[in-house]
Amino acid sequence: MHALARFITQTNLWVGRVAGWLILPMFLALLADVAMRYVVGSATIWTSELAQLIFGLYAVIGGGYLLAERGHVSVDIFYGRCTARRKAAIDLATSFLFLFFLIVLVWQSGDMAWESIGKWERSHSLWNPYIWPFKAAIPVAGMLLLLQGLVRMGSDIRVLRGLPNDPQVWGKQAADGPEH
Repeated sequence: MHALARFITQTNLWVGRVAGWLILPMFLALLADVAMRYVVGSATIWTSELAQLIFGLYAVIGGGYLLAERGHVSVDIFYGRCTARRKAAIDLATSFLFLFFLIVLVWQSGDMAWESIGKWERSHSLWNPYIWPFKAAIPVAGMLLLLQGLVRMGSDIRVLRGLPNDPQVWGKQAADGPEH
């Protein structure tokens, strides 16, 4: 079980690091857009839409990475003062909402992606790029996030049971061990 959890976490960390490089083409597209406005006097047709597509991919694919790094936003006024055990209990208590949301997301986005792939869907803009690869990334990203969420639930259960946590498996904050 640890090997599978470690594999999921390492996969999400790798995907997150690779996705981080998407900032570069997005930046270059926006830079080209601004340069064309000042040099030619009008923006190109494709740069803004390309930047939007890249940003959408960047935003959805980074969820599993963010969860592996335990970087999601929490209400630190209350949560930040809690012990590791209490944080684990809160996270487990709210995990059913997380699971429900992600199951619906993967299911619905999977249907949307299959339909988009079947039509070789394109944008309806003047540039008209293929958008099916970006729609196909949504259920993949949802599955990565769902799997990382299950790993995190395993971590929370280990904390509640007083068991040690491997930071490479369960996330960096869990390495601190259980607090009482």
